[in-house]
Amino acid sequence: MYVRPKKYLGQHFLTDLNIAKRISDSLKADRCRDTLEVGPGTGVLTQFLLKREDIDLSAAEVDSESIEYLHEHYPQLSASLIEGDFLQIDIREMFPQGVNIIGNFPYNISSQIFFKVLEYRDLVPECVGMVQKEVAERIAEKPGSKSYGILSVFLQAFYDIEYLFTVNENVFNPPPKVKSAVIRLTRNGISQLDCDEKLFYKVVKTAFNQRRKTIRNSLRAGFGNFEGQEHPFFNMRPEMLNVQQFVELTKWVEENINQ
Repeated sequence: MYVRPKKYLGQHFLTDLNIAKRISDSLKADRCRDTLEVGPGTGVLTQFLLKREDIDLSAAEVDSESIEYLHEHYPQLSASLIEGDFLQIDIREMFPQGVNIIGNFPYNISSQIFFKVLEYRDLVPECVGMVQKEVAERIAEKPGSKSYGILSVFLQAFYDIEYLFTVNENVFNPPPKVKSAVIRLTRNGISQLDCDEKLFYKVVKTAFNQRRKTIRNSLRAGFGNFEGQEHPFFNMRPEMLNVQQFVELTKWVEENINQ
């Protein structure tokens, strides 16, 4: 059967087997056997993952045509094929011992996938994903770049990020209008930040929501004027701060809000 790529699902099916094998080989899977492929589509990546003896593969697919195709062509996957939306899966319930995440992620939900990985970071030791090159650069970027932003800070707080390789448009059906890239996220040793994490998220979002402004102006717009108190980072713009500096800033905000 032929599976029609659906625009509303953000589907761009990978057709290059060499690229698919490179993605499969990029997963180290050295901390956890259970592995979940997000959006296997027609199984181009799946076939290489199934050959790996060091992982136990499951897959989550929302497209009914792809589900039928996978059952027909990869019957060994049928028992572990989750027919539903990855974003709705309770990872803690389905994989209480942890799970690696891998996939050629649908472009329209790639950021949401990474936020879900972040939500279950205690259970996801590794994530390998192919996404738009722009998104990959944003996640992997270091402070000081215009690409560095909210997702960069949040993910880099808990994961080591590696930009692995770029993928051209002509290896997909249909070809996307942008280049893609494969990145690897590996859980770092930080179990929790040395600050109020909810406030940390709010401080980072508030700072980047007005990224052209200085930290002083953006935080005062979100939290008030802190009784006129000043912080050494106030004259900087948010893209200049690394994770630890945002942690320091969050602790300062908490102390001065309480005052």
